[in-house]
Amino acid sequence: MEELLQNIKDFLTENGLVFFKSIVLALVILIVGRWVAKLLSRLVERAMKRAKVDGMLSRFIHHLCYIGLMVLVIISALGQLGIHTASFAAILAAAGLAVGLALQGSLSNFAAGVMLLIFRPFKLGDFIDAGGQMGSVQEIQLFNTVLNTPDNVRVVVPNGQITAGTIKNYTFNETRRLDMVFGVSYSDDLKQARQIIEEILNADERVLKEPAPTIAVAELADSSANFVVRPWVKGADYWSTKFDLTEKIKNTFDQQGITIPFPQRDVHIFNTDTKQKVSA
Repeated sequence: MEELLQNIKDFLTENGLVFFKSIVLALVILIVGRWVAKLLSRLVERAMKRAKVDGMLSRFIHHLCYIGLMVLVIISALGQLGIHTASFAAILAAAGLAVGLALQGSLSNFAAGVMLLIFRPFKLGDFIDAGGQMGSVQEIQLFNTVLNTPDNVRVVVPNGQITAGTIKNYTFNETRRLDMVFGVSYSDDLKQARQIIEEILNADERVLKEPAPTIAVAELADSSANFVVRPWVKGADYWSTKFDLTEKIKNTFDQQGITIPFPQRDVHIFNTDTKQKVSA
């Protein structure tokens, strides 16, 4: 027993100072490294804010830089204690691979979220059609995008589903074109119908003068001559203008005697016994 105690005493005498120094250096590395990691991550975030990068993206990069730097600091501290960091790094890499394989879908949504934040095909408040859903963008998260549908339903769409398809942004441009079709009877005066439509468009202040509206006979259908009416309006006035113009043109056509025909067919019945044609 005395020999064992003497061996421990000799070990501490010879190696205690070195071990103590290693612990102190490891703690210094952790403390200083943590401070440097915070400082560098904040500098990166400030630089991104000066570059007018999206706030959500800058915060995400801030946290990502901090975590990455802290991993390096911890590995350095463990190396100072004599722990083989090569094997430790291999274990982290293997764990990262396992987690990555288990979370393939989430990681793809994460990558898609980063792409949306970088390239910004839409922003908060835009009305979009993406991922099979239509609505106003309420929030762009790292894994999902939150939309509000026109009937006020909250929809959460995975970012991977959005970037995998076509994105339609209806509010990106300031102006939009209305595409409307009005059919008039073949017996009506096409010039009169065109004049009525022009007067209604000119009287509506929401219809832009430039680009000029298009009014043209585009098709001679089975029971009507079809006018295409394509005025330009501001994006915010799109639906209200479309509803009002449709109602005004219909009412004015009725007042001026312009007929909007409905599909109809003439049916001819043959009597097979008498071979006579009977019209119905």
